[in-house]
Amino acid sequence: MLMVFMNAEVIFLLLNMSIQVKDLSRHYNGQKAVDGINFEASPGRILGFLGPNGAGKSTTMRMLTGYLKPTSGTATVCGYDINLNALEMRRMIGYLPENTPLYTDMYVREFLLFVASTYDLDRPGQKVAQAIEQVGLLAEQHKKINMLSKGYRQRVGLAQAIIHDPQVLILDEPTSGLDPNQLAEIRELIKKLGINKTVILSTHIMQEVEALCKDIVIINKGRIVANSGIDALKLAHQSASLDTIFKTLTV
Repeated sequence: MLMVFMNAEVIFLLLNMSIQVKDLSRHYNGQKAVDGINFEASPGRILGFLGPNGAGKSTTMRMLTGYLKPTSGTATVCGYDINLNALEMRRMIGYLPENTPLYTDMYVREFLLFVASTYDLDRPGQKVAQAIEQVGLLAEQHKKINMLSKGYRQRVGLAQAIIHDPQVLILDEPTSGLDPNQLAEIRELIKKLGINKTVILSTHIMQEVEALCKDIVIINKGRIVANSGIDALKLAHQSASLDTIFKTLTV
């Protein structure tokens, strides 16, 4: 009986760390940017969220993070409804948008301390130091952000996304601008974070999906055209190439 109780408790905790999207839509002047989509993301299984430019990926992520109101439908993040509990939901999420807004006149450490203050964190200096070490910014932490390369600015964006140890990470092109060495380091970090967190990763790089993701959602023209584990998707399409499957589904 104790084992049954513990399993039920674990299942309950996992469900309350997950993302559940239900009939989510967003219209612009009558055009359906996102059209009634449904999917789930769970801790321990990094979800690759793919689609061609203009398919509705960024719109979906902005709705999930509370930056954009859906026209209809809803989603829950860690049990919080994005329409009804937006403030509580945002505290559970770390978000790295494709073009991360940074205060470029601030120093790296100064900026991250500012971000930490917005979350009212205990021991903010320690949290900042941990984030800086995790993303590999130790040598750059006393530089102004406007002095950094695109790749290092991307690391600053990732640091601000993880600084409050969120249960959910939503990452839009997280490896954009990174050189091959940086790419390997950040991929490894995302993989480690995905062990205990719910991670949605949007990217155009299929090798990145292969390296990091267990599940995949492909969206095209606002509608989901694939939603499964990667191995099951390849089996269903009798193809070992995600590139080929992607092109077939988004033509």
